Amino acid sequence: MQRIKIIAFTHKTTDLNDIGKLHIEESALESRLNYLKTNANLDELYYLSTCNRVEFMLITSAVVNVDFLKQFFTAFNTNWTSEDINWAVNNASVYDNDDALRHLFNVASSIDSLVVGEREIITQVRNAYDKCSQIGVSGDVIRLAVKKTIETAKDVYTHTNIAKNPVSVVSLAYRRLRELNVKLDARFIIIGSGVTNTTMAKYLKKHQFSDFTVFNRTLANAEVLANELKGKAYPLTELKNYKQGFDIIVTCTGAAESVITPEIYKSLVGNDKSKKVVIDLAIPNDLDAEILNNYDVNLIAVNNLQEVAKENLLAREQELTACNEIIEANIDDFKQILKTRKVEQAMSEVPKKVKEIRRVANELFASELSSLDVQSKEVLDKILAYMEKKYISVPMKMAKDILLDNASAN
Repeated sequence: MQRIKIIAFTHKTTDLNDIGKLHIEESALESRLNYLKTNANLDELYYLSTCNRVEFMLITSAVVNVDFLKQFFTAFNTNWTSEDINWAVNNASVYDNDDALRHLFNVASSIDSLVVGEREIITQVRNAYDKCSQIGVSGDVIRLAVKKTIETAKDVYTHTNIAKNPVSVVSLAYRRLRELNVKLDARFIIIGSGVTNTTMAKYLKKHQFSDFTVFNRTLANAEVLANELKGKAYPLTELKNYKQGFDIIVTCTGAAESVITPEIYKSLVGNDKSKKVVIDLAIPNDLDAEILNNYDVNLIAVNNLQEVAKENLLAREQELTACNEIIEANIDDFKQILKTRKVEQAMSEVPKKVKEIRRVANELFASELSSLDVQSKEVLDKILAYMEKKYISVPMKMAKDILLDNASAN
């Protein structure tokens, strides 16, 4: 447990717009995470980025102090200035050992979420691990930690009412939209076809909205969502040329810069002076802030949903004690899993050693073996194979039994 560290930026400690500084675009994820792992001297690395948090889980024996953080963020973004690096160092929340695992369990169980009880985070945790594993920056310890994290979150959702009548950032945004009494024939532009926008689109379709135009960096993905909505699909590059007008924009992309620039918005709105609605669930925001100064826009964004999220937390606080008990039990369980895994890794050399002993024995007793008949050799081989198998399995079982006995004694 001493090697598990977490560096976190969340809605509780960092302005949501600033969290966007830590987002990595999909196309750059592999190169940047591999560079970070190498240059920060990490054994393993896990990266999670959502609309209201960025989390780094590290497997390292290093002490995560100010010097370490400066080295870490210098490697995280080679274009950052000393001012950027100091911002990250001053805003980072650092957890290690039990606290790191407790934080991760709280995240996946949505206890630490902007919207307590929303289940989307567990999928985001799993998907983030899959990407890090495919890239090759996550290893065995992170694999076990994420597996136990998902199991813990499922325990919390199953055995408490934390997720009863669940809500999410998407559902809160939709609720705010309906408060505006939007007409069912409203024209929607949807920018991005990822999980968040797809979920929002399902809400809209379910409630009888029907006029959709989808833009996405990859046209094929835009077409999938547009077909489901019976709308039209275009590549994102065509957004600046779209002249059919709109009433509502729903946007959530992984872009590092604003997707809807003042120039693009001016082109989209044309001569229409009516008030528009923009639902911007991206971090950093897809809508350039300058637009709000020059146009009549009702903006629904992650950061202005926080008050509603606080009300949601108050309604669920009575469940937190039960959640914490489940989490503490799973922390103890994970410690045991790690100990068992260490034994398995330590014992992984035993088969090679036993085979090597058998090979040497065959050489030492070569003359005696050559004098045996075929049947005797077959019997001897069976005996040796049986003993080889037992020499591997018996010590492993004994070591695990000792660990379990020690755990129960404590």
